[in-house]
Amino acid sequence: MHYLIKNSFIEMYPDKELNFDAKLKYSKAFKGYNANVKYSRNKDFFEFRLSYNWKDVSSEIKMGIIQNLFNRVNKTNVKTLNIEMYNIFLKKLTDYVPVTKTDEILEKSFDRVNETYFDNLMIKPNLIFGGKNIQTLGTYSYGTDTIMISKLLIKDLNLLDYVMYHEMLHKKLKYQQKNGRTQHHSPEFKRLERLYFDKDAESKLNKFVRKHKFKGWF
Repeated sequence: MHYLIKNSFIEMYPDKELNFDAKLKYSKAFKGYNANVKYSRNKDFFEFRLSYNWKDVSSEIKMGIIQNLFNRVNKTNVKTLNIEMYNIFLKKLTDYVPVTKTDEILEKSFDRVNETYFDNLMIKPNLIFGGKNIQTLGTYSYGTDTIMISKLLIKDLNLLDYVMYHEMLHKKLKYQQKNGRTQHHSPEFKRLERLYFDKDAESKLNKFVRKHKFKGWF
């Protein structure tokens, strides 16, 4: 068993028996600093898979992500200094990730929203269009500092700006750890989201989604 996994478990659960095997694997299949864990049905074997970018990160922070994954698997809320260091590391990643991808339409949307709601203080992240996905209209990835917007929103620039604003709030506010859960939509997030000038934007977005789902049936 890899020593990082062993030490992570013992620190979290000092009274539990170490009755499983596990291995640590670095994978180039992940983007940014993503990671996951796979385990057998009876939890006697775990495989922790970390992005290759984690290879040169300090052991303490790597223990933090392993312990975070243990919390998810075991549905526990154990807090450690390593988990705290991991969360700080992840939140600060956006300050150092290189910006290499952009799109003219998304840049203009970002600039409009940045000027109106953020006093032009937001640093531009990677901006990309995803596919014509009605299930996921927008995402923000902390590990790669990337906002992805569905191509379907090209048809409605107001809704595109609304989704852009939502994802920029994720970039600004990051996330919070509460009761062992990651909270992305805090009360402060929801308060700021309501400041968008078009108060009907959310209902318009829902109507837009329903319309395109209906089209997809034919």
